[in-house]
Amino acid sequence: MAAIAATVLVLTRDDGSDKKSPTESSRSTSRTPTPSLSIPSQVPSGLPTEVPSGIPSLPTGFPSDLDSLIPSPAGNEVPYYLLKTGDCFNTNSSRPGQAAKKSCGAPHDAEVVKRAELNGSYTTDAALKKAATALCERPLERKARSQPAGTVRGTLVQYPDASGYKLGIDSVACSLAGDSGSGKHKLTEPLS
Repeated sequence: MAAIAATVLVLTRDDGSDKKSPTESSRSTSRTPTPSLSIPSQVPSGLPTEVPSGIPSLPTGFPSDLDSLIPSPAGNEVPYYLLKTGDCFNTNSSRPGQAAKKSCGAPHDAEVVKRAELNGSYTTDAALKKAATALCERPLERKARSQPAGTVRGTLVQYPDASGYKLGIDSVACSLAGDSGSGKHKLTEPLS
């Protein structure tokens, strides 16, 4: 630890016969006291060379790559909550929550009609499903009525599970689909 020392200058007045007023000075220059610093010239020799023994160790068993915890999207896949109204996409049952964006002019499984946000405190997947379905019901019915007969055969409501909602994912994607489930019938152009 460095020690800092300051010098204090005390001025006393000589009460001789030569008294002058406080504004007068016998010198042409005046000195302002300045502190002087003293820094040690040697570093202490008693520095520790080992880590103390009472510190807990870091946990082990973490994967060396984060891909096993957060899978990277394949190609043009995005999480459903990044889809925008008007985006066309394909789904894959082996990768729930992911959507492979497609051109709306090419065959695709679904198109996003509306994005919505969940509000409230939901603690179960069932409660989230009910709330998300309610948000999507009217917009999907309206859009489906304006489509040519036989074009749209199902709906797709994508929403977070309870753990995702706790993390702050509150987006719902409301989509019309060519088929609900089997994926045999595809949409081939943008919805009207």
